[in-house]
Amino acid sequence: MADHDAKPKRSGGQSRNAMRRKARSLALQALYSWHMAGQSLTDIEAQLRSDPEYDFDSADGAYFRELLLGVPQNLHEIDGHLEQVLDRGIAEVDPIELAILRIGVFEMIRRVDVPYKVVINEGIEMAKTFGATDGHKYVNGILDKLAPRLRSVEVNASRRGR
Repeated sequence: MADHDAKPKRSGGQSRNAMRRKARSLALQALYSWHMAGQSLTDIEAQLRSDPEYDFDSADGAYFRELLLGVPQNLHEIDGHLEQVLDRGIAEVDPIELAILRIGVFEMIRRVDVPYKVVINEGIEMAKTFGATDGHKYVNGILDKLAPRLRSVEVNASRRGR
């Protein structure tokens, strides 16, 4: 795991949140390629880092790498959580939405420093950008169902604070 306290180098004055958002977006594209083409994670990462089109310098590289490696390393656990709330089999979920959901579950179980509401919102935004027309609604519904299971203390505290 990456050092959670390490501050990412900010490129062009970008905020940590903007750099993490870019890291998630790149991780989504990488995990989609990994899922669809079966390419090695190393090859995918090398392609993203070397292609100026992806603007890797504006991303939190350590966070990207944690997502890129962490999702596959924890795939069995992640998919187990998803299977509890999906309305269909994992193989039937749109590959982009599946990659988004896997990133969201990974963040919920491994990155407790990222508030669950941020995880859900980031998933929704990625689905709006990369997913099908109403994919963001599906992603929102699934992550919203998982939040009380994976972050019960945080969700309960949030509900009490309303």
